[in-house]
Amino acid sequence: MHQTSAPAQSPQLCAVTLLGNLVAKPDIRYRANPVSAVTEIILATSSKWLDKKTNQYKEWTSFHPVKVEGELVEQALLHAEKGDVILVQGYLANIKPASATAINHPPIVHASFIQKYAKGYTQSVNQIHCSGQIVSQPQLITTANNKQMAQVNITINQQVYDINKQSWQSTLIKRELHVWGKQAQGLVEKASVGDDIMVEGKLSYLATAAKMQFIEGKAIHLLKN
Repeated sequence: MHQTSAPAQSPQLCAVTLLGNLVAKPDIRYRANPVSAVTEIILATSSKWLDKKTNQYKEWTSFHPVKVEGELVEQALLHAEKGDVILVQGYLANIKPASATAINHPPIVHASFIQKYAKGYTQSVNQIHCSGQIVSQPQLITTANNKQMAQVNITINQQVYDINKQSWQSTLIKRELHVWGKQAQGLVEKASVGDDIMVEGKLSYLATAAKMQFIEGKAIHLLKN
């Protein structure tokens, strides 16, 4: 897919909400100058859908790497255990997990709020609300099941306040966006490189070794420039 670099952008929205189960007990470390707790957790969320061919429900589990720093770690994760229900609100980041197998992990979600609940049944939540800019021409793909999907790259100008540097830091996040059905057709027909877009959807990952993270759009709003 042909891509072009995005021009300078004003700050844009990028809000991620996840509610799922902790895959393993957190490995909490402490950094110096200033002393600060930090950990990386894996959160599992599940979604179900009805397979019309078999008339049976199928389930897909996504595994989200999440970085948690500072007081959030001590407030919610000091006594967390595998299987605990964790609520995370945060934003996308370009950093990779620090584990030795990081090459096989998708980019991290950076937590800005986290809360722990006791083990037990819960409905998963996997949501992202973002605004961005289209940086590649949308392509329409017909799947083996004869469904149409639009594939396009977007950038999000993520701005976060860095407490240590006492200043706002800007990071350009690039993700692939997948849109299905009638919205896919409309996106291909109307969207152009440079247009702004608002997306409501969820975080997904390709079933490949690299586990590329992408946004699966449920509702999109195109803003022509």
